[in-house]
Amino acid sequence: MTERVNRLADVCLTCSDEALPALVVRLLDHDLAIAEMEGVHEQVSVALVDAAVGDTVLVHAKEAIAVITKGAGDGHG
Repeated sequence: MTERVNRLADVCLTCSDEALPALVVRLLDHDLAIAEMEGVHEQVSVALVDAAVGDTVLVHAKEAIAVITKGAGDGHG
């Protein structure tokens, strides 16, 4: 049972998806951004966080849920 609980701690219990770090490379209108995750650019929502270009955010289900590190970007994407 402990092994199963430890495995589940690494993923979302609702959808089994992982949260991944992503670099914000451009801010868009409507609380959206282009973020780079593992070399791939994806559009994500930044509505829940105060993210700027150059920040690293934690992304789950295309939603930034936390700013991990602040970058040196100007935030004007």
